[in-house]
Amino acid sequence: MKKTLKVFKFGGASLKDADRIRNVAEILKTFEQDQILIVVSAMGKVTDGMEKVVEAHNAQTGEATALLEAVKQQHYQICAELLGTEHEVYDLINDTFVEVEWVLDEEPHDNYDYMYDQIVSVGELVSSRIVHAYLNSIGLATQWLDARDIIQTDNIFREGWVQWEATQERADRIVKPMLEAPGFLITQGFIGSTSENFTTTLGREGSDYTAAIFSFCLDAESMTIWKDVPGVLTADPRVFENVTKLDRLSYKEAIEMTYYGAKVIHPKTIKPIQNKNIPLYVKSFLEPAGEGTYISDEVDDAYPPMVAIEQDQALLQISTRDFSFVAEHHISHIFNLVAEFRLQVNMMQNTAISFVLCMNDIDDKVDRFAARLQDQFKVLIDRDLELITVRHYQKPILDRLREGKMVLLEERIRKTVQMVVKTVPVMRRK
Repeated sequence: MKKTLKVFKFGGASLKDADRIRNVAEILKTFEQDQILIVVSAMGKVTDGMEKVVEAHNAQTGEATALLEAVKQQHYQICAELLGTEHEVYDLINDTFVEVEWVLDEEPHDNYDYMYDQIVSVGELVSSRIVHAYLNSIGLATQWLDARDIIQTDNIFREGWVQWEATQERADRIVKPMLEAPGFLITQGFIGSTSENFTTTLGREGSDYTAAIFSFCLDAESMTIWKDVPGVLTADPRVFENVTKLDRLSYKEAIEMTYYGAKVIHPKTIKPIQNKNIPLYVKSFLEPAGEGTYISDEVDDAYPPMVAIEQDQALLQISTRDFSFVAEHHISHIFNLVAEFRLQVNMMQNTAISFVLCMNDIDDKVDRFAARLQDQFKVLIDRDLELITVRHYQKPILDRLREGKMVLLEERIRKTVQMVVKTVPVMRRK
């Protein structure tokens, strides 16, 4: 009987050290008879480390090489614990890091986002090489696949948009024959390539999305995201007490919560699997026998209040310089720029002479966006804000969330309340 494909995604927390990688292998042993495609992220904190390499090289601080060396040593240490010091995987890892060293030997590229993708993508490539080598070393036959050979994007770096027709053709031609062989298939999350074979990335934390792309293109039976939490929770347990796990969730509810900032799933993940009605499981790699959360097309309106908090928000007040109304042609110009910079707008509101946008304040995108508006508009930016979203809200919960906060913008639509807030400093009496 033909096996049906399951797609597993393991993130950085599940691969942060040798013990965690051994734990992943133990989980996979229970699925040895299944057809599994494994998507892995960079190891824990490696993406942060590689971003520092990019920043140092761009600023020419002289620290880029030392920062890269620290990342290399992290991987070599894990390799040594898992595979000893003589394994052939070291050559593959060194060849991968050499590509970054070549970039560092040149002057910083004019396109920061291009340079970012060529350097930061190394984290996933090296991670997948190590896990691939370890699984084979313990008798779990595994093939290695370069995701860049499959996932084609447009030419926008750091936020590549998938070219679905080309990606599907490659999946049919390359991946499906590989799946006929026994054992597992491992590939990388987060990365793709342009039609000219330049490496792109799919957006920060984009490995979930990669797993969804493969699930869609290969008609997977199911997709599972392995996390360090027991499933999808009603709020972040690092911030709130008494959170509960949701046993079941509809695609619609999952899309709403991930868009509003729930970190357990990448926002783009749901749509590809929803299109083919592929169920998604969110399970704990710390307690793999747990049921986790099951996400499907089943509709259930009886949900408890759910809270998502998105940090690093900027509120932009955009007003015309001549006090004229913000008309349709103004809004069209603003949103053309939003699309150009690939900005995520989380809330918006307009008055007669101004237009207010709340968006993720990532890198220098907001500043570059504002600079492009300066010729026609005055732009005021308020930073270091939080976006609080409450689905299925209740008044006591809203009251508690407002404590110690100044609400700068609020909106209510049916089951959802959103607030852009700033923390109010506590005044102490002398």
